[in-house]
Amino acid sequence: MTAPTEYTFRPWQEGDDLALLQVWGDPSTPQAHLDRTMLRANSDKPWARTLVAEDQGVPVAAATVFESSLHPDRLWLYVEVARDHRGRGLATELVRRLREEQAPSGVTALKTRYTVEGADADASSGFAASIGQERIMRSRAVVVEPGVLKLPQFEEDGLTLEEAATGSVELTQVVAAFYNAVHDWDRSEMTLGRAQTMLLNDATGAKGAVVLRDRPQSAGGRILSFAISYEPDRVDAPADVLMGWDPELDPAHAKESVFGLLAMLAHQYPVKIEVDDAMEPLSEIVDGLIAAGHATVVTTTHIVATD
Repeated sequence: MTAPTEYTFRPWQEGDDLALLQVWGDPSTPQAHLDRTMLRANSDKPWARTLVAEDQGVPVAAATVFESSLHPDRLWLYVEVARDHRGRGLATELVRRLREEQAPSGVTALKTRYTVEGADADASSGFAASIGQERIMRSRAVVVEPGVLKLPQFEEDGLTLEEAATGSVELTQVVAAFYNAVHDWDRSEMTLGRAQTMLLNDATGAKGAVVLRDRPQSAGGRILSFAISYEPDRVDAPADVLMGWDPELDPAHAKESVFGLLAMLAHQYPVKIEVDDAMEPLSEIVDGLIAAGHATVVTTTHIVATD
């Protein structure tokens, strides 16, 4: 379908976010709210291109593509069209024009995401398919109810739960290694510096961290698994936690260590965790909790891509 000729296209400019908010309305999901922040002015470092479509001088749609230094094999894509302008090929035309731009890296594959529970999920799924995107990952936000997991047995010279400084080099090394290990489906280049900036820095909302060790740190104990807590969206919301493990552990040992740490975290209060299907030890635990009615899926996000 070809977009009507009355639409005009131009680069993003200051004030477009407010102008588009007037015609788009509030985002349908928290994920959509976050994704709107991808829209930005054109730049070369990092490389990004954004187009706005206008109808008689009024912005009604926008799309952006940009390079990611963390995930270098695909360009992030975000497209949104005002409801009363959908079904006219406008989103397709925006993507076609953006595909004519050449990223310095030569990367052309596009990656995007949408929330399955959102009001626009069917439209997003259909549009992704129409531009050749297929699902490459499912990610879930899950709330685990308190007191449903058996607590691990701690010993003075054995398994130990400890607080960890978010600036700790040891913790940062494990976090970076874990992130890279569970993103073979979308190759990542997480470094110690990026782990600090993107996952552990105060600016990310990180409030603290705990680790499960095979024995006390003073005895040379190794970090088996970790949990980083973040400021929740609401004061009364469950703690928002990123969980992971030492990727050198075998799957059974990784699952055991994550289970023990999650049991401690959710001993008295509910916790919310993010889990991708690629995080197999944690995903298996979560699947069991959901089946038993001890955990609830808050949102499910599909990440789709062209290759």
